[in-house]
Amino acid sequence: MTANTKSPITTFSRRQFIAACTSLPLLVKFRFEKPFINSVKGRINASDLGVTLIHEHVLVDFIGADKISADRWKHEEVIAKVLPYLLEIKKRGIKSFVECTPAYIGRDVLLLQKLSEKSGLNMLTNTGYYGASDNKYLPAFAFTETAEQLSKRWISEFENGIEGTTIKPGFIKTGVNGGPLSEIHQKLIKAAALTHLKTGLTICSHTGPALPAQQEIEILQQCGVSPAAFVWVHANGSHDEFQKIGKSGCWISLDGVNEDNVEQNAELILFLKQQGLIKQVLISHDAGWYRPGEPNGGEFRGFTTISDQLLPLLKSKGFSDADVMQIMVVNPANAFAIRVRRI
Repeated sequence: MTANTKSPITTFSRRQFIAACTSLPLLVKFRFEKPFINSVKGRINASDLGVTLIHEHVLVDFIGADKISADRWKHEEVIAKVLPYLLEIKKRGIKSFVECTPAYIGRDVLLLQKLSEKSGLNMLTNTGYYGASDNKYLPAFAFTETAEQLSKRWISEFENGIEGTTIKPGFIKTGVNGGPLSEIHQKLIKAAALTHLKTGLTICSHTGPALPAQQEIEILQQCGVSPAAFVWVHANGSHDEFQKIGKSGCWISLDGVNEDNVEQNAELILFLKQQGLIKQVLISHDAGWYRPGEPNGGEFRGFTTISDQLLPLLKSKGFSDADVMQIMVVNPANAFAIRVRRI
């Protein structure tokens, strides 16, 4: 980890945040008294989310849905490894951390709650199931239950808490393979749509290429869900594909930022800004990944590349403080504010 602790991220006041949102109908038209988000410590105002990393991981266990168990890791060992990385980004001005590990791959909401308390970061967890990687991480019942039955499970976590706790999901996490959607992956997206219509939770789907993204959006629309409720996770494709899918109104998540692709991501973000899509861009690292079964949790990648490299590079290319606020503060608040978004 780098010893540099100076934050390159401009600090924004709540007044600046609210002023920036006055031109954003997604947030302003929210019908609750205040837009809110579920963190692992409870409900927070969307305006309190602050500078946010929208797609990261603490712990991921790839042993498979039929073998995974929470006794494969110990909280105190994971905390000892991960907490310094969280404190590192806190010093850089990061305020919130969206943890995207789904059920059956290592989601541990009590671990996240402990890390949130110790780090001072807002942390979000999720409901939903992950079908990518050829369904290795789907529980057996996901193959036999209907979309309606699966959605009832996810809605119950939203209404009652996850796994006997009072911790509620802040979004829906699912995943599909990179080609045309299989029947079971279509079912997962329909279940996500039904859950969204009942809960208002945003749908974050591990997707990748443009083809499955377009098919997911079509399923959501058939269910009456606006593409504004959908995050195109690991978005990749040609400029034409970004333009076409971006025009639907979905969120474009560039969440694989690392030291090797900073320039590439900067150029893509600048292109999306030129196309009028900057209000739909989300960025993160997809980093972390404590791995149970490996010595000391294996190699753990930190979360500082955006703060230390990408944002300074964007500013050197003409990105303003307002642009930084848009993608790091306003867009995450709009994306994860809990509200039903119908067509």
